[in-house]
Amino acid sequence: MQKRNILLIGFMGVGKGTLARELVRHDASLYAIDTDDMIESLTNTKIKKIFATAGEEAFRAYEQKTADWLAKNISNAVISTGGGFYKVHNLKAIGTVVYLKADFEWILQRIFNAHNAKKKLKKRPLFKDVDKAKALFHEREKAYEAVADIIVDVSNREVAEIAKEILERVS
Repeated sequence: MQKRNILLIGFMGVGKGTLARELVRHDASLYAIDTDDMIESLTNTKIKKIFATAGEEAFRAYEQKTADWLAKNISNAVISTGGGFYKVHNLKAIGTVVYLKADFEWILQRIFNAHNAKKKLKKRPLFKDVDKAKALFHEREKAYEAVADIIVDVSNREVAEIAKEILERVS
């Protein structure tokens, strides 16, 4: 099977899901998939509850199972991932890895200024402790860069402009 997947990685709240939907609008041959949605479907449990009841290790195992399935079965997709998905061992087998890079302050502002900010914050409880979130951001920043095939700065840019750049660089 010819792989033509675009795998979006980056910190929580950077806009991976929003950008996945925009990329599909620009290229009708692609479809959007979200790994957290897949895990919730697989387990019939919300991500927050998986962390609370089974722990992070169990969640990471579900991410790996999802990655294995994507690598074997999916083509022509834009895949938005959870913030820690970059750790799966077969990331590059899934598709072209695009790191959506942004400053922590820009991500924070994006979440807090969203029209559905309460919903976004509920989905990302780590942002209740901004210092903890910032520390995790800085811990992951270099790791995202290390695994990326393409790095795209998304700060203060229109979603359509970013989608256009990604499609040009991936083709």
